[in-house]
Amino acid sequence: MAPSPVIENLDGNDPTGVETTTTTTTTKSSSSSSSSLSSFGPLVFVKSQHPILSHKITVMRSSSTLPSGFRAVLKEVTYHLGYEATSFLQTRPVAVSVPIKPSSSSSSSDANVVETMGEKLADRVTLVPIMRSGLGMADAMLELLPMAGVHHIGMYKRSGMGTGGGMMPVQYYNRLPRQCNADWAFILDPVIATATTMMSVIGILKKWGVPKIGIISVIASKEGLKTIAETHPDVYVTVGTVDGTLQKSDTGEVLPGLGDAGDRIYGTQQEDDEALLHPSKRKRSESFVEETTAKVTTN
Repeated sequence: MAPSPVIENLDGNDPTGVETTTTTTTTKSSSSSSSSLSSFGPLVFVKSQHPILSHKITVMRSSSTLPSGFRAVLKEVTYHLGYEATSFLQTRPVAVSVPIKPSSSSSSSDANVVETMGEKLADRVTLVPIMRSGLGMADAMLELLPMAGVHHIGMYKRSGMGTGGGMMPVQYYNRLPRQCNADWAFILDPVIATATTMMSVIGILKKWGVPKIGIISVIASKEGLKTIAETHPDVYVTVGTVDGTLQKSDTGEVLPGLGDAGDRIYGTQQEDDEALLHPSKRKRSESFVEETTAKVTTN
């Protein structure tokens, strides 16, 4: 099946700071992508066979890409992934009036319209960007789904708390309403590495009571996708491409990846997020995430 068409500006004028020289052309077959999908599960969709998407992700990877260019390309990639991820939304029939060109015999009082039936989204959608890197994907999704709600969840990783002294996600911000008011929740995060943060957010959303959960990400590790698919086989995952190497260190960074997405988006240097929190908030956040993760794993 041919990939869906996407209109892009490929004239070399992207504000990315990357010089591109085309020497060879590569054609990717969809068969290689299909085989990779089966190893993760039926609800994991990898879009790496799309040549324009591959081009854009390469721009995002490059250390020469400035923050302004990184933000712009992330928005374009999110558009593409967002259309794919929302293909499972339900619609309902709706009557619409379509304007037509008036005929020479019709009077000005005649209604120059034709009635037909169309479709309108029926599902209620909420977007859940994981702060702070997920914020770079929120505007693009809101342009696709202007009626969607946005509920932020802030997470940072603390070293020495995870298995074997690794990184453990800690929640520091949560704006979910008390009552679940959505049929779908789409989690936005540019990179899935170890998936520990994503697993915590999935657990929070399931506890909240949302019926269906989707994940939209640009890059994911094989290990991270496998963890999500095995633990939460009912969660839909749409990802741009898959990186095979997960750095075996306390950072758990996916390689080659694209660096720290939050720093790339906002042009900041990596800092210790935990140091920004008041000690009382750190303790409260750690307890909440540990409790939520334990309940989801038990169930």
